[in-house]
Amino acid sequence: MQHAASLWHEHLHAPFPAGLRGAEFGATDMVLLDADTAGCVLTWLNNGGTLDPDRSRILQSCMEKLDRVIPEITGLAGIQYYQRLRQLALLVAATLSDAK
Repeated sequence: MQHAASLWHEHLHAPFPAGLRGAEFGATDMVLLDADTAGCVLTWLNNGGTLDPDRSRILQSCMEKLDRVIPEITGLAGIQYYQRLRQLALLVAATLSDAK
């Protein structure tokens, strides 16, 4: 959880990639993907490492979308931003599957 908290702090201070504001890849809006994933991560951090079933499903959907869109991002800042977001989602998901 400490690694996730540290990575979250880094993510919060990273500017959103300007070139991805309003961008969509397929049917995935990049701003909404960021907001949905970040919301799940923040909830997990604030709840001491737990997520309700609805947010767990949202997080799983976000991870699938991140896997699809990251290869389509061309700018380095955008790639780094969304890879960090994906890493956060994976850290949270790993703790949820460990708890089962």
